[in-house]
Amino acid sequence: MAFQGQPGAFSEEAAIKLMGQHIELVPRPTFFDLFSSLDEGVADYALAPVENTLVGNIQSCLELLCGSELIIEDEVTIQIAQHLIGCPGASFAEIETVESHPVALAQCERFFVAHPQLKKIEADDTAGSVARIVADANRSRAAIAGRRAAEIYGGIVIEENVQDNCDNYTRFLLLTLPPSQGEPF
Repeated sequence: MAFQGQPGAFSEEAAIKLMGQHIELVPRPTFFDLFSSLDEGVADYALAPVENTLVGNIQSCLELLCGSELIIEDEVTIQIAQHLIGCPGASFAEIETVESHPVALAQCERFFVAHPQLKKIEADDTAGSVARIVADANRSRAAIAGRRAAEIYGGIVIEENVQDNCDNYTRFLLLTLPPSQGEPF
């Protein structure tokens, strides 16, 4: 099953919740790559986020879905807890920039209003943002992502639950090719 992001992304968590721990997961860097993964034969299924309770429709995914031949086979919803994550040793006072996926940043608008000194940087992935900031070891940079991403990449949670509301859920659709496209002639 293909998911958008790197290991530790919320899409990976949703895939495991839907299909179990033993599913073979294929990380894809962007939503475009996610949707092309079935045609390219790198996965049998794709799991796409389509709706979030705080920000509404995830328009880029819905547009790709509408432009595809993929069919919806199932769905799963997970609760999303966004955390401010830094490299080891970092403190909130040192943070100048915060990077994450645009949808994750949008889920944290109140946090950014309360801290106008923080500059938002849009990236392709929540977990990938954590991986980059930890690898760079720049204490002025942080990411917004889930706790699992911090654990995987060795980041530290500087501030928990920075999303606007604890009732933050994302709905994902399990997509596959129509049967006629998946069978040989």
